[in-house]
Amino acid sequence: MLYRVIDRDDLPSLVAAFMERYEVIAPVKRGEGHVFSAVADAADIVLDYPTTVASPKKYLLPAVETLFEFDAEGNAVTDYTDEVRPRVLFGVHACDINAIMNLNSVFDDARYPDPYYQAHRAATLIVGVGCMPQAHCFCNLMDAEEARPGYDLFLTDIGERYLVSIGSVVGANILEGACEVREATDEDRIAFRAVTRARQEAFNGDIPDIQEIPMLMDAFHEDAFWDELGGRCLSCNACANVCPTCYCFDIRDTLDPGGATGRRERVWDACTSPQFAMVAGGHNFRPTAAQRVRHRMYHKLNGFMAKYDRSLCVGCGRCATACKVDISPIEVLRFFERKGAEDAE
Repeated sequence: MLYRVIDRDDLPSLVAAFMERYEVIAPVKRGEGHVFSAVADAADIVLDYPTTVASPKKYLLPAVETLFEFDAEGNAVTDYTDEVRPRVLFGVHACDINAIMNLNSVFDDARYPDPYYQAHRAATLIVGVGCMPQAHCFCNLMDAEEARPGYDLFLTDIGERYLVSIGSVVGANILEGACEVREATDEDRIAFRAVTRARQEAFNGDIPDIQEIPMLMDAFHEDAFWDELGGRCLSCNACANVCPTCYCFDIRDTLDPGGATGRRERVWDACTSPQFAMVAGGHNFRPTAAQRVRHRMYHKLNGFMAKYDRSLCVGCGRCATACKVDISPIEVLRFFERKGAEDAE
């Protein structure tokens, strides 16, 4: 990996250089929180933000996306070509970069490549930024606290300057054309190690570090814990709406007012929805909230691991913040901790 250093004062020039050719999506202050949004001025960007309410996933996998248009009277189908904007996701945390890597694994599958997702991803650059964990962050337990591949540039604040990790030729060219770039010195490396150490020490120690999570998900698959958790679930899908790695979708046909024409759309769906596992004839494979919550957690912490050798959950903590009844992977980790304590007695 190639590292360079730029001064903090160079940051507006870097953003301006991206704006010449790309739409810049970055974290901005919105009400009491922060969201990813298009920006026209570098001064609006907040890089030392706590985790955003929702992830930048929607810029790669829109909540509603037209797949094709149809004319029922003329029995004609027209491929829908959306305007795929060249974009930069600027100021993305490591957990969200790892989340995008997980989405890439799903939608870039050689057997079933998704052209819609691929078009958005190919047109998108990613500039990551280092962060300090909040109370609900547990990316360190999901091996997602560092972004290794998956970005074009990654900025780490080391005082009045940024250590920049370069991940692509495109990112390197824009950086060097916009900023006074210099080699990292021993002083810069020492500062970087200090920042990294402070970040590791800032994680919430009350969230248990559980080993062999996939094995435990299987071992306690029938535990009454899931009934208790499901009894709380409101089936509101807030967890899925803010999650950076939920990728389930439904397909619907939307008719224009006259009923003769319309479009086929892909829309976000969630396994916590009561209708998600319902099939023709009215049978529901997961009719209870307990079954649906367990299925969601199983996929996040075990099912994805079996295929891709990494957890689908990246520990961003958004679901823990969004859920009004305290359901999240954190509660599952605490359950496993309690089970371990009982076995030790």
